[in-house]
Amino acid sequence: MTLLTIDGLKMYYTSEDGYVRAADDINVELDRGQTLGLVGESGSGKTTIARSIIRLLPDNAEVIDGSIDFDGTEVTELSSRELRKQIRWQEVSMIPQNAMNGFDPVYTVGQQIVQVIRYHEDGVSKAEAKERARELFDELGVDPDRVDDYPHQFSGGMAQRAMIALALCLEPKLILADEPTTALDVVIQDRILETISRMQAEYNSAMILITHDISVVSEASDRIAVCYGGRIVEQADAETIIKNPRHPYTLGLRNAFPDIGDTDDELISIPGTPPELVDPGEGCRFAPRCPFAEEECWDVTPQPEEFDDGHIVECHRADEADYLREQAERKETWDEMREEVMEPPIQGGDD
Repeated sequence: MTLLTIDGLKMYYTSEDGYVRAADDINVELDRGQTLGLVGESGSGKTTIARSIIRLLPDNAEVIDGSIDFDGTEVTELSSRELRKQIRWQEVSMIPQNAMNGFDPVYTVGQQIVQVIRYHEDGVSKAEAKERARELFDELGVDPDRVDDYPHQFSGGMAQRAMIALALCLEPKLILADEPTTALDVVIQDRILETISRMQAEYNSAMILITHDISVVSEASDRIAVCYGGRIVEQADAETIIKNPRHPYTLGLRNAFPDIGDTDDELISIPGTPPELVDPGEGCRFAPRCPFAEEECWDVTPQPEEFDDGHIVECHRADEADYLREQAERKETWDEMREEVMEPPIQGGDD
């Protein structure tokens, strides 16, 4: 059953130079219990897309067009009070990038969980809410007595578990996990992802997992949406994105994903930097960094094209996927882009 539908969303930020097109014509569907991974470099629009669902964005963010239907409710039409009381935490919770920054340092972790429970659920006493917090700590492998500790008394991994407890205390339908394993070592990272997935399954909650690390989303997601320049350039089930991507940007991200079976395999980075999103113009936003860009890529914005099993790609050369994959595996293909910045082809004029 579909829980979330984002249709044609344009969420822009106002600036002195004009609109910053952080989320530009976004289309996403998410079912109950499903995990969607949003992957891409910093500035690609991942967090803006996710935070748009609960409208937890800066004051200069503005919905220009599109809709966000969450479980039958049009989120863009809700007032601030309705969002606080009906959607945030009650229906949609968030695990922020840095758990330490997500807690108020002057209150114990338990007090903050109790406050959230009692704000959204009438008739729950402090004792009952605290007992629920203790039960969640126990389920997450944290000593229940630690609910009386302050955030600074927690290690990074323990603080992240406490934040998961806060995010799950009302059994939300959707969890937004924004880089939930950043700055944690790989062992703790794996445990945190396993904990989130286990609790998510227990509550049958959907999840949007935001990360720059394609290896993380490949492990924890049912479906992956690849974000670049404020757009979703490719989306499909996780296996298809990892094994048979069609967009050059996805191929570049995959090159940075180490193969543990081949220790001699060299990682290849994508040359260049993400685009400026104030008036990005026509054409593919990845063209200046793409070794496969042709004249059309600079002039015409690619439209979504659907391939097998819901595999949706925005690329003029997506139907040449076999060739693109073969060439993208060659270091020389990307090294040529590193030698000089690719410029748009000169239109007209004498030869």
